[in-house]
Amino acid sequence: MKRSSTINVGEGLRPLPKKGRREIQAFLEYLKAERNASPNTIRAYHQDLDDFCGFLAGRTLRKTDLGILRVYLGSLFQRNLSRATIIRRVAALRVFFRFLSREKSVPINPTFALRSPKSERNLPAFLEISQTLSLLDETLKKGVSRFPLRDRAMLELLYSAGLRVSEMVSLNLTEIDFVAGLARVRGKGRKERLVPVGGTALAALNEYLSSNERTTDAPFLFGNRFGGRLTSRSVERILKKYAAACGLSGRITPHTLRHSFATHLLEAGADLRAIQEILGHQNITTTQVYTHLSTKHLKEAYKNFFPRSV
Repeated sequence: MKRSSTINVGEGLRPLPKKGRREIQAFLEYLKAERNASPNTIRAYHQDLDDFCGFLAGRTLRKTDLGILRVYLGSLFQRNLSRATIIRRVAALRVFFRFLSREKSVPINPTFALRSPKSERNLPAFLEISQTLSLLDETLKKGVSRFPLRDRAMLELLYSAGLRVSEMVSLNLTEIDFVAGLARVRGKGRKERLVPVGGTALAALNEYLSSNERTTDAPFLFGNRFGGRLTSRSVERILKKYAAACGLSGRITPHTLRHSFATHLLEAGADLRAIQEILGHQNITTTQVYTHLSTKHLKEAYKNFFPRSV
């Protein structure tokens, strides 16, 4: 199998370690060429495998066995890394060594009997409908931002379509169908899906695109003050500013709006499968985390529909 010698996995990453450099390079190229992995996925694997090879020190990948992997797993716990990070590291090692075994770069796959810690069932943070509307309305107030129309369109779209922030900043003008009320979104694994966009978000988009805040003819939907494409990190900073302005406490991120979107749909009676399709979840179990209806909502449903509730 012919592969190129280099791969661009993103800026800001340190060079690959000497031990395992060739194997990691080949693996990242495989992810990009044959698994159609996104830059974010490749970057995450790069960081995880870089950490593991740093732990190996003078040892080689060919001599890595289950005992070494267990010692590495223990070191991750000693560093007080989150359980989610440790689970991701174990998953990365499994995929990596499976690849090396298939390529005959290691004699056996040492991750075969490696057990991963169980994931914590953390409920996603979400906003109540009143809090969400308060946040969106904050964009109408003067003095909060130099680009209020852009910010309103951006936040309305995040909430209306339940998008990941990376999906939203990647959108181009041609991917919004204003007549059908749909957006063509490229999600994880670069899989495309069509998601509905509400009338309020479409109106906000129209207002922004026809305003003097839109100062470029570039194809992307949302731009920054320098005329370039808006980044995910910039969106996070903008949202944080509006959340503080309207008095919302706690950590509010673009993903909070995605969680809120899914929770509000579910509480209104939407089908879980439909929510799965809109969110772009490959597995229904990922979507089932949104079945955490509030106690108030459950009590109201019980009172309204159970014949002997009173």
